[in-house]
Amino acid sequence: MVLDPSQIPVNVTPFDEPLDNFAGRLKEGQVKVVAIGSSTTAGEGGITPYPQRLLADLRIQYPKVTIDVVNRGVGGEDAPMELMRFQHDVFDQNPDLVIWQVGTNAVWQQNPPSFKDTTKAISDGVDQLLAKERIDVILMDLQYVPALLTPAKEKRAIDMVAMISEIAHAKGVNVFRRFELMQGWHDIAKISFDRMVDPGDDKRLHASDWTTDKMTWQLTAAIDAEVKKAQSS
Repeated sequence: MVLDPSQIPVNVTPFDEPLDNFAGRLKEGQVKVVAIGSSTTAGEGGITPYPQRLLADLRIQYPKVTIDVVNRGVGGEDAPMELMRFQHDVFDQNPDLVIWQVGTNAVWQQNPPSFKDTTKAISDGVDQLLAKERIDVILMDLQYVPALLTPAKEKRAIDMVAMISEIAHAKGVNVFRRFELMQGWHDIAKISFDRMVDPGDDKRLHASDWTTDKMTWQLTAAIDAEVKKAQSS
């Protein structure tokens, strides 16, 4: 079985950068992914989080490869706090690919770190990852949900998405553009927030089972597209 992103009415923007290290490790028959982030990564409200789904999807895509996806999500954390966990939760795991889901809590929380501190933490974190040379990097930006689209938070959310994109472009790493993808589902495909947001979340912040499942398929397809490019070059 091969995942078919065309089953979803709006697809994520393809990655800009190669995943040569990840593709190479696939050819060797063994690959390890570390997912670090906050509640989207850790899981919320009994919904199976994306790292566990990614493991299943990658095993479908690459059935002859030994694949491990390590979930290092901690709900409520922001970039400076996540950066403090990098040695134990990322580098000690010896990953081939790191997916850093970041930025949401710097918008959502009542007393978030300053925009400057968040920017510096993300920039420093990417530098640390790239310094290892054998790690491919994907940044995952914010979710497009009502909690981040209030008059008090929407501009900061949009600015945070732009900042993550700017850092990724400057440093040559990929962004999984979740905010743009979910906005397309809502605005173009006319998928309601009632379907996209966890119905048990009164804060209207966390993604539904449907969203998490489709988002993970999109992530898998974006990764696989880069693998195919690397294998054909």
